[in-house]
Amino acid sequence: MPSLLSKPFRFIAEQWRLIDAEYLGTSAAGAAAADGDGDARGTGQGKKGKRGKGGGAPATTGADQVPPATRYRRSVIMVLVTVMIALTLQEYFGHRVTFQKLFPYDGGEYWTLQGFGWWSGWRVFGYILLPVIAILLTPGERLRDYYIGLQGLFRHLWIYLALYLLVLPAVLVAARMDSFSATYPFYKLANRSSFDFWVWEFLYALQFLALEFFFRGFMLRGLGRAIGANAIFVMCVPYCMIHYGKPLPETLGSIFAGIALGTLAMRTKSIWGGVFIHVGVALTMDALALGNCPPAETGRPCGGH
Repeated sequence: MPSLLSKPFRFIAEQWRLIDAEYLGTSAAGAAAADGDGDARGTGQGKKGKRGKGGGAPATTGADQVPPATRYRRSVIMVLVTVMIALTLQEYFGHRVTFQKLFPYDGGEYWTLQGFGWWSGWRVFGYILLPVIAILLTPGERLRDYYIGLQGLFRHLWIYLALYLLVLPAVLVAARMDSFSATYPFYKLANRSSFDFWVWEFLYALQFLALEFFFRGFMLRGLGRAIGANAIFVMCVPYCMIHYGKPLPETLGSIFAGIALGTLAMRTKSIWGGVFIHVGVALTMDALALGNCPPAETGRPCGGH
């Protein structure tokens, strides 16, 4: 058993080493060369610039000798301050309870759905709009560098498909539990009509897109140049904390999911695989839960049977 576990761990550790080699530059690339991998597969510097004696890491001169943590301090401050502001604003204003206080129930047919629109809209504001403004206002930063491109996505899509298939059995088992039917879908009127279901799924998917950009794009790109693969673990702290209040297994699982998706995002330089797997799992869970909901003609919401 230890040997079976050691192989995947060694593989993941190798990905972190390659991330360090690419993001931290010469010192990490030198470590890669010492390990017998002089090119540090995936490093942009392996083919550019002057190489040191013996074909190792590029020679260090001038600005290259400045520690990455110092060189990229401005982007680190920009990212972490934005993260603190975004998470704080969402905690105090981004929940449906705020919508309910500002817009008391008026008897409208879609009042509950509008509350979820408020919730999803705040995720877009905090997780996308605020970071984009911060990036555009920071000299030397380019939005396109923050893992929003599709380059290489299809080459690595099989990895995300494998992750989805790995999670699927657990979802199928959970779907048989009463607690699952009581929790999903979050929008309890999703069984009322196709319109209700698909508008809810759109809002749900939109907040997953926002979440992936914020945690796997904005945070990892902004911090990665200063601290390399360690950015994954920094990102996982707030990512785990936003799951507080959910079932314990889901919150603990977010730690491992954050590490896996963060590693893949930094290696592929794309957030879209994470978006697809998040949306795919969520849609599967809601579809399974919908099968346990009362028929639409009963007028009863999900979880109300």
